[in-house]
Amino acid sequence: MTRPSAPSARSKVRRLRELARYDRSSVNAILDEATVCHVGFVDEGQPFVIPTAIARIDDHAYIHGSRVSRMLKQLAAGSSACITVTLLDGIVVARSAFNSSMNYRSVVILGSGEKVTGEDKKIALDAFTEHLIPGRTADIRVSRSKELAATTVVRFGLGEASVKISEGPPSDEKSDYESNVWAGVIPLRLQSGKPQPDPRLKPGISMPAYIGKRKT
Repeated sequence: MTRPSAPSARSKVRRLRELARYDRSSVNAILDEATVCHVGFVDEGQPFVIPTAIARIDDHAYIHGSRVSRMLKQLAAGSSACITVTLLDGIVVARSAFNSSMNYRSVVILGSGEKVTGEDKKIALDAFTEHLIPGRTADIRVSRSKELAATTVVRFGLGEASVKISEGPPSDEKSDYESNVWAGVIPLRLQSGKPQPDPRLKPGISMPAYIGKRKT
C-alpha cells in the first residue's frame, strides 16, 4: 500500500524521512490527544514561539486567547504561522550517547489562520472545554457576551500538516550489541492526579463522574 505523499514541498519532512506520515488519521489522532501546542509567528521581524491550548474540529485546528494578545492579533489578520504539537512517549536508552533518543509523536501545521466569529466561535470554545474535560459543558454556565468579546478564536486548516513518529527500542551500532551496558526504553505518559476540590466549594457538592474518569 502506497503511503500518502507530502501535501506541499514546504511541509515535506526532510530529516528522518522514514518517520514521516501525511495521512489525516495520524494527524487527527495526535491533535486529539494533545492539550498544548506551540505557535510560531513573526511580529515586526522578530520570531516568537508561544505555547497555548489546541483543539480540533473536523478539518481544522483551533487556538484561542485574549483579543489583545499580540499573537492572536497577528493570526486573526492572516499572518503565516507554524503550529507544532509533540507527545513524548519514552526515553530511548541506547548503548551509546549518540544513539540514545526519544520516542515521540509530532505534528507540524503550516498555513494562515482565519478568525472565527458568531455561532462557530461558541462551538469552538465549547470544543476547548470538552477537549480538556469531556462532559463539562453540560454543567457550567453559558459564556457571557463580555467574555466572548474578550476572546479571539482562530482556526487553521490541516491541508499542510505533517507527522513524525519515532517508536521502538534503541538502534545501536552492530558492535555495541556485545556491550554489557543495559539498554531499552523508559516509557513516559501524562497522567491526571487526584482531583483537588476548590476550598470555596459549597457543602454537599459531589465530584462529577467525568472528573474522576479523566486520566490524561
